[in-house]
Amino acid sequence: MNKGRILWVTLPIITSLMIGCSDSKESSKSTEQQPTTIKEAPKSSKPAVAQVKTYSAADFFKTTTVFGSSINHDASAVLVSSDESGVFNAYRYPLDGSKPEQLTKSDTDTIFGVSWFPNDNRIIYTADQGGNELNHVYVRELDGSIKDLTPGEELRAIFQGWTDDNQWFFVTTNERDPKGFDLYRYSAKDYQRELVYQNNDNWGIGAISPDGNWLTLNHTISNADNNLYLVDLSSKDKKPKLITPHDGSISYQSYTFTPDSSQLIYATNEHGEYNQAWSMNLSDGKKSVFYQANWDVSFVYFSRNGKYRVVGVNDDAQTKLDIAEVANGNSITLPELPQGDLRGVNFSADSSKMVFYINSDTSPSNLFTFKIGDTEAKRLTQTLNPEMDEADLVNSEVKRFKSFDDLVVPGLLYKPKGASAEKKVPAMVWVHGGPGGQSRKGYRAAIQHLVNHGYAIFAVNNRGSSGYGKTFFHLDDKKHGEDDLQDIVYGKKYLQTLDWVDSENIGIMGGSYGGYMTMAGMTFTDEFKVGINIFGVTNWQRTLTSIPPWWESFKKYLYDEMGDPATDGDRHRKISPLFHAEKIKNPVLIVQGANDPRVLQVESDEMVAAIRKNNVPVEYVLFEDEGHGFRKKVNRITASDAYLKFLKQYLK
Repeated sequence: MNKGRILWVTLPIITSLMIGCSDSKESSKSTEQQPTTIKEAPKSSKPAVAQVKTYSAADFFKTTTVFGSSINHDASAVLVSSDESGVFNAYRYPLDGSKPEQLTKSDTDTIFGVSWFPNDNRIIYTADQGGNELNHVYVRELDGSIKDLTPGEELRAIFQGWTDDNQWFFVTTNERDPKGFDLYRYSAKDYQRELVYQNNDNWGIGAISPDGNWLTLNHTISNADNNLYLVDLSSKDKKPKLITPHDGSISYQSYTFTPDSSQLIYATNEHGEYNQAWSMNLSDGKKSVFYQANWDVSFVYFSRNGKYRVVGVNDDAQTKLDIAEVANGNSITLPELPQGDLRGVNFSADSSKMVFYINSDTSPSNLFTFKIGDTEAKRLTQTLNPEMDEADLVNSEVKRFKSFDDLVVPGLLYKPKGASAEKKVPAMVWVHGGPGGQSRKGYRAAIQHLVNHGYAIFAVNNRGSSGYGKTFFHLDDKKHGEDDLQDIVYGKKYLQTLDWVDSENIGIMGGSYGGYMTMAGMTFTDEFKVGINIFGVTNWQRTLTSIPPWWESFKKYLYDEMGDPATDGDRHRKISPLFHAEKIKNPVLIVQGANDPRVLQVESDEMVAAIRKNNVPVEYVLFEDEGHGFRKKVNRITASDAYLKFLKQYLK
């Protein structure tokens, strides 16, 4: 299981959510292959400028965030989620490059397009209410009318994919039991549904085979150990069959089934530090390695007709793809493309066309379409604010340093343009969400905004981060706010060795679990001059006893990671900043969504009150219409403006 999927998002804004076919949040030869090489386009001939232009938060968020790669039945358009209107809605982007069409018109709740129907232009989309994460699954009919397929007040529903005959699709909901998700099969014709698997054990729902006959389940034993089970949905008893018997602690995760439904492709770290992709033949249970690399294999998926397969590898905080033809294992030859990471690859039903995104630190994701065999790809979006120059933005560099115990810790360093020994700049240590997340390469408007205004950012991937092997991953288990916090402190010490950093003016910031680490840094150390806590945990006793019911299948995993509130209450109190607020001496900014189901508003309310009681400067920004992550563009602008204003007052 991927630790990073359990709790908290890495960023306070959505910049890359669900980009990729395998999300949401995927006869091959058993071979280790090199990722597809993307040719770098010629660099701009723009002459160097003496001074970098600075931009406002509004400028950065005039950028459009787009994701989604479902291609419709006649390969004429792709379904895209875009915040062009200020709120995420579903759009139809024609593959010929003509003007996109907005398919949904929400100005309140965010809407994420999920899939076209395979034989017509109906779409499936999902939306919650004000960020409460109680997503429903909807159909937009051909006439534009909307049907809620999962009505109810307190349920959460997830679209799970299509059968290969295009007659049925699957949805999981927790309507029967809030703690677990049952699997339903819906008719594509009239939406009549059938319960095909009642999940009485509340295990995690995994992959469903294209023929609709097989389902995988994930049973958590500990945060380092789990099992996969296989269910024959065509049988009467539907009894789960264990397919990963093992000794010791081994992690497994189902990626997908092969298009002919003959093999399961799954992840395992049984054979080393990193996840490898293995295959299991469903007829005889024979297993063999499918794909391996020197980093984690993050996902595997196939084009709908099985001609191509896509493998993603988490290579030092950067996703690298290998896109190959199944019949011969040869990688696809791509045309010359802009510099950046390839994301969100998807194919038309006949595999003659593909769509994908290119994303980099200095450019948000842009959508491209490519006809296999052509010499050029067609760009369908221009998502960076046209008034901004990409040359004014900053690429991050992977840097490593030794922590207190000589553990080597990686991070992404953003150096403002113009910073030098003669012109030192203040800095912020950025802490990702989790526990178990990872700061990764890619465009982040909030980070670029601060860097553009002269603040260095060091996004430290402290021990416990995903992507660096299972040993590194588990080094923080039940040591949160202790050893991982020391990694953050030593990240600050690394910054102090750089002659272009103002060593006396370094702060800390982060979202969710990174928000907790921010408050821990401000409470339990005297290292940081300021802190920006973005919906961070401050009272672990409350958080671990108020988690949403739909996390039931992950509860054991989470308790192994953080400690069981029934037995580890004393430690939770010890590491919770709220109970030690008298130690906070330096200014803090706290930002929170009122509808957050993960870190409740009361966490931030009480933290603010406790800091104010000490007569320490504290500022509070509360969004009444947001949850865990700020989805509305106007709120992201407000948050970024607040970060900058706070830092100008208390750090710079």
